[in-house]
Amino acid sequence: MLRGPPDERTPDELLAFGVVNLDKPPGPSAHQVAAWVRDMAEVEQAAHAGTLDPKVTGCLPVLTGAATRLSQVFLEGSKEYVAVLELHDDAPADIEAIVAEFEGPLYQKPPRKSAVARRLRVREVYDLDVLEVRDRQALLRIRCESGTYIRKLCHDLGLALGTGAHMGHLRRTGTDPFDDSTLVTMEDLADGLGRWREDEEDDWLREVVQPAERALTHLPAVTIAPSAAEQVARGAQVYAPGVIDAEDADEGQLVACFTPDGAAVCLGTMMGDADADEGLVVELERVLV
Repeated sequence: MLRGPPDERTPDELLAFGVVNLDKPPGPSAHQVAAWVRDMAEVEQAAHAGTLDPKVTGCLPVLTGAATRLSQVFLEGSKEYVAVLELHDDAPADIEAIVAEFEGPLYQKPPRKSAVARRLRVREVYDLDVLEVRDRQALLRIRCESGTYIRKLCHDLGLALGTGAHMGHLRRTGTDPFDDSTLVTMEDLADGLGRWREDEEDDWLREVVQPAERALTHLPAVTIAPSAAEQVARGAQVYAPGVIDAEDADEGQLVACFTPDGAAVCLGTMMGDADADEGLVVELERVLV
């Protein structure tokens, strides 16, 4: 069954395929926070988009219901953080110039406590700015590729600065396509759910829970006909005759397919020319209906 337009869904439909741009508090793990959201929303499952350590705060999108199938999309975008670099000696006068050297591709090996294999890998730092220096602390803004270890970056910065350093407080301010301008606290979520259940007023709920399509806005979009969407729901690939419109995407790039009214149908890999008369255009990776 295909979903209706995102803005016309009932509260139950919203929770069954929704996303909360959660402001993670310090203390619980990201897994625990997702479990709390699952129980509060009374859905079968919920999943966070990108792990944050217990002490780390900030942007932690949580997908509810069937939207948990979308979790892979957060591997495609960038992450943004504000971090306190705790120096072990006075900051050198050229700290900004030294820190700027770390923009670009970096070799990193995951720490011992990480959930992935400890193999050397490359992650890119897109922007690295020193916002403020005070005593033996430097406030950094970091925009980087998903999977970059900020704790390791801080250690390496300390070596380059000649002072030694470690990571102090860390806050994630963005994970594509979300940023900290629309964050929702656990209290906001509880309040929105409570007001809806008690008063049957859904305006508060819609303030805190968004249609899951919001998590796909950073991916190239392919619009397919409703008849093609019904075939995709049965496992068919996306072929040229069923494509109505498509944003530019490179071959092999992850794309999201929608019906003309904006409802998500599937995730897939761009394989062919959307303007062609025939042939495979999108190879399915995850059916969402």
